Amino acid sequence: MSKIVVALGGNALGNNALEQQTKIESIAPTLVELIKNHNVIITHGNGPQIGQIFNDMESMPFPECGSMSQGYIGYQLQQTIQDELNKQHVSKTCLTVITQTLVDKNDKAFSNPTKPIGKFYTKEEASQISKEKGYQFVEDAGRGYRRVVPSPAPQKIIEEEVIKRLNDDGYIVIALGGGGIPVIYDEEKGLEGIDAVIDKDKSASLLARKVNADILLILTAVDKVCLNYGKENEITLDRMTTSEAHKYIEEGQFAQGSMLPKVEACLDFAEKHHGTAIIASLENANAALNGKAGTVIKEG
Repeated sequence: MSKIVVALGGNALGNNALEQQTKIESIAPTLVELIKNHNVIITHGNGPQIGQIFNDMESMPFPECGSMSQGYIGYQLQQTIQDELNKQHVSKTCLTVITQTLVDKNDKAFSNPTKPIGKFYTKEEASQISKEKGYQFVEDAGRGYRRVVPSPAPQKIIEEEVIKRLNDDGYIVIALGGGGIPVIYDEEKGLEGIDAVIDKDKSASLLARKVNADILLILTAVDKVCLNYGKENEITLDRMTTSEAHKYIEEGQFAQGSMLPKVEACLDFAEKHHGTAIIASLENANAALNGKAGTVIKEG
């Protein structure tokens, strides 16, 4: 039985609690089909969800917003998947682990915040908040100004050993929501949450290596990785070697903030762990594992 780390996109889960519940109910049978035949750890994004929490509770520290999103997304995934397991008479238990991810406090990302969070402000409002709180803002797509926070690289999953032990004991573990709550280590205080966003796919790749997974399965809105995406000469890829992936990245084939971090996460897993990475649509998750959908990325 293969061990698989599944990475679900936050946008695939909807933009509010009600929409999210409906979407999770629709994907639960697909996830249970994976669970029947494999040892599964589920990670997920939280972009729309943490943004909503931050907008509604601006006085709440950002790390706490992340933990709240992990809690309520995990609750809905856990409950709905467990209901589907029971319905199909699958004797497995699903649980959620609130997860922290250690980052380097000297990561260069802290000097160049790039990740927009929260709602839009006018230029005047952004300037005033910046003076009061020291936040940094950028103009975003002509719609106004948004706060930006750093996106440092994940160094260690704090709860990785617990996640591994639970999964090895047969539990379906939901963990690493939003890439994990970013924390730094202080010699006096210990772990300390910080205002940052970690790329969820890169964190999932790191976790997959640490739990000794066979497969990293990144589920997204498209069924395959494409070259010349959106152009007349678009090409879909069934397979891609790591050397080919590096070449395509140098050519600028993959968009920043969408496909590029997914391909980079797969490269990291394939090269450092010598495992199999797959990018596919959620609907075709099981077909992708059988080689009938998605893009397979292997070392070579």
